[in-house]
Amino acid sequence: MKKRIFITSVLMSLFLVQSCSDDFTSLAPQSERNVENFYRTAGDIRIAISGIYDALQSGGTYGTTDAVATGGTNGYWLMTEMRSDNTDQGGDVTGLAAAIAVVNVFAEDPLNEFVQGAWTGSYLGIARANIVLTRIGDIDMDQTLKDQFTGEALFLRSLFYYNLALLFGNIPMPLTETVSISAQLEQVPAATVFNQLIADLQEAAGKLPDGHPSSIGGRATKGAAQTLLARVYLTVGDNGNAATTLRAITGSGAFQLVPSYADLWGPANELNSESIFEVQFRGGGLGEGSGYANAFVPDASLLGGQPAGGRNRPTVDLITSYEAGDSRFAVSMDTTFLDPTSGARQRYVRKYFSGVPFQENDADNNFVVFRYADVLLMLAEAIGEGGEAYGLINQVRTRAGLADIDASTPGSFEEKLLQERRIELAFENHRWYDLLRFGKALEVMQAHAAGATLDTFIDATFTAPGATRLLYAIPQREVDLGLTQNPGY
Repeated sequence: MKKRIFITSVLMSLFLVQSCSDDFTSLAPQSERNVENFYRTAGDIRIAISGIYDALQSGGTYGTTDAVATGGTNGYWLMTEMRSDNTDQGGDVTGLAAAIAVVNVFAEDPLNEFVQGAWTGSYLGIARANIVLTRIGDIDMDQTLKDQFTGEALFLRSLFYYNLALLFGNIPMPLTETVSISAQLEQVPAATVFNQLIADLQEAAGKLPDGHPSSIGGRATKGAAQTLLARVYLTVGDNGNAATTLRAITGSGAFQLVPSYADLWGPANELNSESIFEVQFRGGGLGEGSGYANAFVPDASLLGGQPAGGRNRPTVDLITSYEAGDSRFAVSMDTTFLDPTSGARQRYVRKYFSGVPFQENDADNNFVVFRYADVLLMLAEAIGEGGEAYGLINQVRTRAGLADIDASTPGSFEEKLLQERRIELAFENHRWYDLLRFGKALEVMQAHAAGATLDTFIDATFTAPGATRLLYAIPQREVDLGLTQNPGY
């Protein structure tokens, strides 16, 4: 059955791109450059590629703005970290914040603006990638550069589709340029999406370079494509191919753990030896800054008087999960801040706060999507319990100042691995996907809802998620145009 996807907003935005770092060039005004005379040279494709990267900054994807202060949108962090047992909405669950709070307690409906924002923001990036992939073959340009641009477009499109498939399940999957708002597209199962991603990411890895000159840092590389490919293999249960792909990364020598966990965060540490792929943000009033600091910090006194959201607050459940002496705790969050009005102790995410931004929602911090510690932990997952797997986990624990674990350590291998991933990758948008991949989402969230340490927005609607609420609702306007709604809505 053919389904129709709502794409008007995507098509209207295709040419309204901004640069996503200082080395990317913005599109000229539409009156000067448009679809009739564009996409003819390597320079045109370079600009179009920057438009795909720009979509990563969208408030519906890896960007964020504080909804209460600005009426903006919040992206994947809301759909992943806050959906999980890692974070909650914070103390404010009224007014505009209520639309965020309901996501935290599995009570959102198909009209939720933030769910719609993730859908629209993701398809915007996909539409831009599809234009490049549809048109690049006819352009006369250096083959090496053409391969690189093709690999970048394939990787970025795959990253958007990976998030959509895990968040929404059965989705439309256009793979070529959409030229009509009445285009009929098929809604396909998530399994079909993942199979396509495997083929696309294999091709991307074969076309992308091992690295880029420092002057254009931040673009996708072979390692980025391989990391996402391995994640997809794990998602579909193909641990053998996941292990092979991950060993190619570890054997390449391109990445290594930085000595200190603290040296992973902040503008001075971006694109370090552990970094595999980051979404680029640049402060300074350029329209390219990050809103994470304003969204997550709980009080304006920390932001030089700028609005503070207090969103994505670490749960007590997460705080008590850290082992004594774990150096990652104080780097990842602050639990000592005293509210200047009430005097009450507050907690907030620190990873994306490195001082007062130039202006509101204009921090200079990048968002790390993939890094080498994740690769080590994924390889341990792929090969399963044994001395090699514990050795990989212990590389990560040693940096955190913790003792080694092994088969004699209490708990199953799966429980220990999930715990290490939870702590090492906290607030990096992995927790919800990990719970889904390990088949633990329902069990963990039911325990979280029943736990005595749960201090989040609770009402009668949150009795823990039912099996039908492990996917988000397809936005209502898409259902009105013919898509099939997910169960439970």
